[in-house]
Amino acid sequence: MDNPVVKNFGLQPYLPMYEQMHHFTQQRNSDTPDEIWLVEHPAVFTQGKVGKAEHLIKQTDIPVIQTDRGGQITYHAPGQQIMYILLDLKRLKVGIRDTVNALEDSVILTLKDYDIDAYAKSDAPGVYVNNEKICSLGLHIQHGFTLHGLALNVDMDLTPFNHINPCGYAGLKMTQVKAYLVELDRDEIRHKLTNYFIQQLYS
Repeated sequence: MDNPVVKNFGLQPYLPMYEQMHHFTQQRNSDTPDEIWLVEHPAVFTQGKVGKAEHLIKQTDIPVIQTDRGGQITYHAPGQQIMYILLDLKRLKVGIRDTVNALEDSVILTLKDYDIDAYAKSDAPGVYVNNEKICSLGLHIQHGFTLHGLALNVDMDLTPFNHINPCGYAGLKMTQVKAYLVELDRDEIRHKLTNYFIQQLYS
């Protein structure tokens, strides 16, 4: 199995990347290599396809964008590492649960390298440290292809999370890698995250 093509887009507005992701998926066929897109977005709230409006607690000047991913409302901003996975599940012969596990485990293994004890919860997708959420995830499956992925809080302003019930959970506290590391190498974190994910599904 060929490894996916990894692309680092840097800081990009949310909507153009969302549209590009859908365009890629609509155009692909059974021979199209899988891709992993690494990106950060300017401040934006994104709402899942079954997201409930009441989880936006306070109106702000931060835009709210409706999406087709799973899950409820979340927040993106610079300093949060996003990894979009554009995979052909049929070709990989894996299911959605395996894919979610691989996403969560890629974060857990990355954080373990920095002596941060992270874990997943069976009833609430994502990754947690000390009962605080450090990584959110949401997927959309279209004709056996995945869109969207995970968002790992690395070094960002977490304040806007107070204006929502993150992922639909009232009172859920958010955290980030910076809370546990004095020195951060964001390139290294991005590299580890990608490699651990690829190892699980492509080796």
